[in-house]
Amino acid sequence: METIHAIALGAIQGLTEFLPVSSSGHLVLFQQLFGLKEAELFFDISVHMGTLGAVIIFFRKEISSLLLSLFQAMKRLMRHEITPAEVWADAEVKLALLIVLGSLPTAVIGLLFHQISDQLFSSVFLVGITLIVTGVLLWGTRRIYHHGRGISGFTAPNAVAIGVVQGLAILPGISRSGSTIAAGLYLGLEKGMVARFSFLLSIPAIIGAQILSLREMGSSLLPDPATLMGTITAFIVGYLSLAMLMHVVNRGRMYLFAPYCWMVGGIALAVGW
Repeated sequence: METIHAIALGAIQGLTEFLPVSSSGHLVLFQQLFGLKEAELFFDISVHMGTLGAVIIFFRKEISSLLLSLFQAMKRLMRHEITPAEVWADAEVKLALLIVLGSLPTAVIGLLFHQISDQLFSSVFLVGITLIVTGVLLWGTRRIYHHGRGISGFTAPNAVAIGVVQGLAILPGISRSGSTIAAGLYLGLEKGMVARFSFLLSIPAIIGAQILSLREMGSSLLPDPATLMGTITAFIVGYLSLAMLMHVVNRGRMYLFAPYCWMVGGIALAVGW
């Protein structure tokens, strides 16, 4: 892969991983545009690790606080100093446990679809359909004006439902961030909280997906200069796009991305027909 292509694909990954327009769908389209009929597995892993780094750095304080609270709560629970109900009542511990719960259906769906991922990522027509579906999901959020329930009203079934939606976002063209945040809003959750939950939920999902991909690697794991540049680009652009989306979600304007999804989806349908 040429360096200019790697940088372009890294920028696309970074921009679309967090903005609700589907990074996988755009990578499929641009790989076709650049004549890369099959994705280079190690490059794909690398740019995803770049955006993973962006979300970890962006939420580093919250991640540290959640892990520390969970560790302390589990330690006190094992010593019988607190009850399970008291553990669940702690907002930070509850959020951490909800992330674990939401990750379970994502893992199951990811494992089931992993064997056919190559077929899914080879269809431009499928990307067109799923981008249009993403647009519909985003457009529907424009009618949600309520403030929504906070962490106290965030239930285990809510987390599982959002985890299922994240698992289905393995389909290229279904935006992971867009679909999970929209699902949380439809469930009546507070928009800022559900956005944080969505991105924190993505961390174990991305790590798990890349571990599965690494198992298929038969070549050296040393990155070439082009892959390194693409990864750095994905990290920088990803961090900026994440900050942008958090601002957009907090203002209740996520639906503004719907027309773009419909436009690109229509183009993909025309090309892939």
